Amino acid sequence: MINRPRALLPVGAICTMALVACARKEDPKPAQGLPSSSSASATSPAAAASTDKPATQGNPQASSSAEAGRNALNVVLITIDCLRADMPWAGYPKPIAPRLTEFASKAVEYTHAYSLSSYTSMSVGGFLSGRLPGELKRDGYFFGTYAKENLFFPELLQDAKIYTSGAHAHGYFKKSGLEQGFDSWELVPNLKWNNTTDENITSPELEAIAERQLSDPRADSGRFFAWVHFLDPHDKYMTHDGISWGKTQRDRYDGEITFTDRYVGKLLDFIASRPWASRTAIIITADHGEAFGEHKQYVHGFELWENLVRVPLLVSLPGATARKIDTPRSAIDLAPTIVDLFGLTPPDSFLGKSLVPEVRGTAADPRDILIDLPATSDNDRKRAFIHGNLKVIASGEADLPQVFDIKEDPGELTPIRGTDASKEIVALYKERQKPLQDVPPTKCKEGCLNGGYRKK
Repeated sequence: MINRPRALLPVGAICTMALVACARKEDPKPAQGLPSSSSASATSPAAAASTDKPATQGNPQASSSAEAGRNALNVVLITIDCLRADMPWAGYPKPIAPRLTEFASKAVEYTHAYSLSSYTSMSVGGFLSGRLPGELKRDGYFFGTYAKENLFFPELLQDAKIYTSGAHAHGYFKKSGLEQGFDSWELVPNLKWNNTTDENITSPELEAIAERQLSDPRADSGRFFAWVHFLDPHDKYMTHDGISWGKTQRDRYDGEITFTDRYVGKLLDFIASRPWASRTAIIITADHGEAFGEHKQYVHGFELWENLVRVPLLVSLPGATARKIDTPRSAIDLAPTIVDLFGLTPPDSFLGKSLVPEVRGTAADPRDILIDLPATSDNDRKRAFIHGNLKVIASGEADLPQVFDIKEDPGELTPIRGTDASKEIVALYKERQKPLQDVPPTKCKEGCLNGGYRKK
């Protein structure tokens, strides 16, 4: 979930959410390859979208497209904390998640999906708003509280009389500001609070809460959006009876994945038993990955390396054919996708684009990826930009960039310096930054680190 840094960890060590993916038959229309490193993406969300928040929230208008009726579905969003991209359906050799693997085999899998940040508070605030977290009004503390002035997509659904529910298992969600737009917002009761780790086992109670919310008459008689966030893969990696993959930290994490997988499967079975199952889209994803020694880091947060921000993304949509889409996509697209699935028009404030057309079979055009870690009371600002095979990581107030070829060097071990390609990608990154409007924190202005908020 979301932890503050431990003083003894060298680079930082905190964990939050991640996503899921698997092998199956190829896209009927072959997935587009990655764009070349020298060509700019004309459809970049940062380049094309307005950064101004709508003056009023208003009631969203029904989509006028021919797809509106077909997209008038229910949506269940399942996010799994700290779920890395390297899961069994993506080639990991241990069968640690049989139910998720089964789901992946029947879904549209995005093989190169990215979270919006590397820990929960920032990632979740971003995907709920359809914007980068640094563009949102927030207090600036590590366990950040978001202001009511931010527009989160569940508010649009609520305005359209769609029942909205959220089920969570970390104390941060109690007063985070993330509950805006939810009719039902419940946490597992009696959680033990520890701001450096998570010592609770919550999947059984969380799944029961989700079943109860989805049994609400408003879900049975109308339309609904449900968000369920499973937390158990978060460190501290707890042990569970009958589950053991070994004694290393990764082995214990794998055991947590297996335990969580059981309850995700139980929830999927419940959904399949409901009369509205055939009218319901299911998205399984998360907000970040996890580190097991990469770059001398453990758990998550503080950095934007691939193992922290590349996550699985699975979409099961009525009528959509299971396949892989290799074109990179970002959690910035979740808000417009979910709004579109309800037959509503996404507002101009969303930076991403709906994935619904390509999930249904159209070609997936290349788009650039932006990942944002705003400065907080506990970390400097970092931002990452991915264009084709090249990735820029820029740190702090000076925005000093490193460039990596993540296809040839997926571990990001050797920065590229002084080449025409590295100069071009840095220039493109700076150009993509221009439409973005960084919002300074409202409370820790003197306590927030670097990133334009306080000089060291």
